[in-house]
Amino acid sequence: PKTSQVDILVENIVLGSSVLPSGIIGIGGGSILDLAKAVALMLTNNGLSQEYQGWDLIKQKGIYHVGIPTISGTGAEVSRTTILTGPTLKLGINSDFTPFDQVILDPELTEGISKEQWFYTGMDCYIHCVESLTGSYLNAFSKTYGETALELCKEIFLGTLTPSETQDKLMMASWHGGMSIAYSQVGVAHAMSYGLSFLLGTKHGIGNCIVFDHLEEFYPEGVQLFKQMKAKHGIVLPQGICTNLSDKQFDIMIDVSLSLEPLWENAIGKDWKNKITRSRLKDLYSKM
Repeated sequence: PKTSQVDILVENIVLGSSVLPSGIIGIGGGSILDLAKAVALMLTNNGLSQEYQGWDLIKQKGIYHVGIPTISGTGAEVSRTTILTGPTLKLGINSDFTPFDQVILDPELTEGISKEQWFYTGMDCYIHCVESLTGSYLNAFSKTYGETALELCKEIFLGTLTPSETQDKLMMASWHGGMSIAYSQVGVAHAMSYGLSFLLGTKHGIGNCIVFDHLEEFYPEGVQLFKQMKAKHGIVLPQGICTNLSDKQFDIMIDVSLSLEPLWENAIGKDWKNKITRSRLKDLYSKM
């Protein structure tokens, strides 16, 4: 979702009543859940939502907000961020005030999702686990949640579960994967997929998959397992989406990606700036 969408919703709510609503309910996928969190925060914090893209910039608690996911994998129902595309950045509002006050998890709400969307969003959860468990920010909380979610993902995407079992377990994997990154951070796949999203409008789940497919040097075991899951479910990812981009467009994607410093530090370490060069990122994007 865009920061402009958040600002319009907030304006409509403020102009439509002399008092704030008692709460905000987000029912849907990750984008709707992030919108609900952002609107709840911006109703009690002055200015435009783009001014709060970053870490711990929110100073006032938002109004009561409830999340009801209808697709599993993003972890938006539990994370401390709202992923937003602003005028210059794709970056979340990361704060201790962001998480929902209440979450309702009902696996039956995920019925009817296409196989591709189920896979892409489920892989968001899987990639959360891989990036969290291999990152330098790893701690006892993130490790416990990440390992639980990773084992569930293996069952879901490589096992022989019934549809009902798959629904139940993926909703739990999403929750645990989201908790894992809430206590740590994501990594290279997310940092680079944000560049794709900002420039090309690539949706988050499929963007992560497109990037992760080329990250063997960073996550050899995770990517190998990802390719097995992809093959098992007959998923064919888009190819050549960066083929005809200009140098200026590559620079835009690289700028967005490099702005996500905590993600790179988690993935590579404190000296990541000495290892991740613009030419290296351009070579990786060129393969996608």
